[in-house]
Amino acid sequence: MKIIVIGAGAWGTALAVNAARNPATHQVVLWARDGAQAEALERTRENARYLPGIPLPRELALRGGDVATLLDAAAQADLIIVATPVAGLRPTLALLQGVRVPLAWLCKGFEPAQDPTAPRPFGLLPHEIARQVAPELPAGVLSGPSFAQEVARGQPTALVAASRSPAVRRAMVEAFHGPTLRVYASDDWVGVEVGGAVKNVLAIATGLADGLNLGLNARAALITRGLAEIARLGVALGAQAETFMGLSGLGDLVLTATGDLSRNRRVGLLLAAGKTTQQAVQSLGHVAEGVYSAHTVLQRAHHLGVDMPITECVVALLDGQLKPVEAVAALMGRDPKGELL
Repeated sequence: MKIIVIGAGAWGTALAVNAARNPATHQVVLWARDGAQAEALERTRENARYLPGIPLPRELALRGGDVATLLDAAAQADLIIVATPVAGLRPTLALLQGVRVPLAWLCKGFEPAQDPTAPRPFGLLPHEIARQVAPELPAGVLSGPSFAQEVARGQPTALVAASRSPAVRRAMVEAFHGPTLRVYASDDWVGVEVGGAVKNVLAIATGLADGLNLGLNARAALITRGLAEIARLGVALGAQAETFMGLSGLGDLVLTATGDLSRNRRVGLLLAAGKTTQQAVQSLGHVAEGVYSAHTVLQRAHHLGVDMPITECVVALLDGQLKPVEAVAALMGRDPKGELL
């Protein structure tokens, strides 16, 4: 396969490194944002900013340059991977909308609202962006419980390739399924995207609980009730309920809520230590998607009439309307209800 990965951040680089370890079957190009970045990667054979200490295989081609060159490379590929943040997905898809090659994005989260004054001023999930920008593009999403560093090191990982197109699902599986990376197929890209987006918000809550030393009982309760929130919103958006018991639901939530490499969990830890949201984000040095997605998650939940109390508390925390101990009291003080309601 000829695979081109657009975006040389941590996750894009990790997947490119993984696929390039199979040179007998794959030709992989990692496309950096500009030529200078690509030259630096070529010179050092390391992505020192995002994946320090991970050598780039000599079989991995590193490119960057003008749009015409990118479009030519994309048109000749068997699979295009878009590894930009959510905010960069719309312009990238607009650029590639004329290319009829299977394409998948890696981003998790919601796009910032394009028009805050619109009657429905909320951001969109990646598949909703694709429907607006490039509805004819054969597309899907590759997601699941995964830290880029571990994938790049070749540590065992499982992902889910979701698309309504069987051809796109097959392309993703063929590209990345191997000895250290298992790729499962799904036709529920709505559920896979909701799980990947909302778990970031809930990981902030579990980080907060850990930072306040509330105990393992509290962590388990937050993960379980958080999964219920994800499923309620997902089903309301058209997802399949069973998707949330899989890799992109329960699996991704557990990893992000408990893993020390989780930036969103670290935001919660920093809030528990008395940092403001701005201070917490600045100390990370990288994007924590949950901080930017929380308000949109809550907006969409309200629009659909979906109850998401943990998300409400996270938003109030991020906005400085609640202190950490007040957020805990608000959740514990809610009226009793049936578990499955």
